[in-house]
Amino acid sequence: MKEISVPLVLCVFVMTVARGQVRYSIPEEMTKGSLVGNIVQDLGLDVKRLKSGRARIFTEDSREYIGLNVDKGTLVVKERIDREELCAQVSPCSLHFQIILENPMELHRIDVEILDINDHAPVFARKEIDFQISELALPGARFSLDSAQDPDTGTNALKSYMLNPTDNFDLKVLSRNDGSKYVEMVLQVPLDRETQEEHKLTLTAFDGGSPQKTGTVRISVMVIDANDNAPVFSLPVYRVSLLENSPNGAVVIKVSSTDNDQGANGEIAYSFSRSSGKALDLFHIDTKTGEITVKGDLDYERAKQFELNIDATDKGGLTDSSKVEIDIIDVNDNPPVISVISFSNPIPEDAAPETVIAMLNVKDLDSGKNGQVKCSIATDLPFKLKSSEQNFYSLITDQILDREKMSEYNITIAAIDEGSPSFSTNKTLTLKISDVNDNAPVFQRQSYTAYVMENNSPGVSVLSVKAHDKDSGNNARISYFLEDILVNGVSASTFISVNAESGEILAVRSFDYEQTK
Repeated sequence: MKEISVPLVLCVFVMTVARGQVRYSIPEEMTKGSLVGNIVQDLGLDVKRLKSGRARIFTEDSREYIGLNVDKGTLVVKERIDREELCAQVSPCSLHFQIILENPMELHRIDVEILDINDHAPVFARKEIDFQISELALPGARFSLDSAQDPDTGTNALKSYMLNPTDNFDLKVLSRNDGSKYVEMVLQVPLDRETQEEHKLTLTAFDGGSPQKTGTVRISVMVIDANDNAPVFSLPVYRVSLLENSPNGAVVIKVSSTDNDQGANGEIAYSFSRSSGKALDLFHIDTKTGEITVKGDLDYERAKQFELNIDATDKGGLTDSSKVEIDIIDVNDNPPVISVISFSNPIPEDAAPETVIAMLNVKDLDSGKNGQVKCSIATDLPFKLKSSEQNFYSLITDQILDREKMSEYNITIAAIDEGSPSFSTNKTLTLKISDVNDNAPVFQRQSYTAYVMENNSPGVSVLSVKAHDKDSGNNARISYFLEDILVNGVSASTFISVNAESGEILAVRSFDYEQTK
């Protein structure tokens, strides 16, 4: 499946930059060499143009999952594509790259959406969950259960849970802000230890694929006596903001709960529920005080928000649940990155203004102002930067060049973000200016006078002339010749000749003063 955008010619000078855009959709896990799309057909190109333009793929990522078959004009799968490894839970999951052609310069954007297949079943982190619940637990008491993990997305993702049997407990499915689901087991019918001391249940997770896949975890409930008050959190939801560069040990928030029981039955222990997922690797909770601290490296560019599910459990096994929503605040911790996509070097000195010299890609992983980048070059250079589209720049000529005045330029591109403090990156391009024949030879003198004794021998040197040319190479190579003028009605070439390489003038014959003065 593809979508096609008509190519747009942005400017026409000495060089042109044309752009087109094509979107494809392919399922993950296609075999290597599988066809993605025909860019010759979809972009209106031909194979000869791909070869003559040295067509190639440019991607901002370190790996190239899609390859270009220049001989056939097709895109093919180059490496195994696992949507879950590539994008995790982000949807849609797409690969973005450009096809670059030269002479003239063309830039075509390609977007390939990776479609999910149902290649994972829901999985629980534990095989069995153990609870100790007082027989005095009241109906409505909630107990956090492990959330199943399914890397698939869309219809193939985790869809529902089922608890069996449901004699004493019911299942409550809740949703987080990001749409993911977690479950709690809710007591419906009071427990009686004297009637039944242990309950065995099974929690099943279902995905939405076809055929449907499932995962299960066993639940064991041991009934204990005498604790008739459950802990109660001070808030159902705690909200806090945290800088992404917060060090290990930094305090996030302190949660609190109360229990009306006395003695050991009133002692509360705090813990993260297993449904908190990967956030458990980044945060720690003090079991006695409820203080939550950082224990891992936070990165706004990877995760902007965390939701921690917290349990407060007393010694009798009664539990209350709450959650902490943590918003991560971006800090400017990534410098801009400048990538040179194409560089024409050298360029002729007669290149017209706005000739494209190089194409650049500038990227900053930060967000907001921290990720907004401005590019510039020195104002005293005969060049300028032109923004062609988001994150792309063209380095073009701004004035007429003169190799005889300056034959080489070191052009430093500076990229600085708008963070505080800001980060910057420099990249220097060394551009050579090639010569064109724009200077005529110039004699050292306007006129030359020489005296020759009569009766001279033919071939004798009369004088030498010299000229110079500011150009270089073959353009500065000088050849000398005589204009065909008449002397006393006779061509000058019958009297003298000139050496084409040295400029030495020789007598062709012997002179007679009485005939030729």
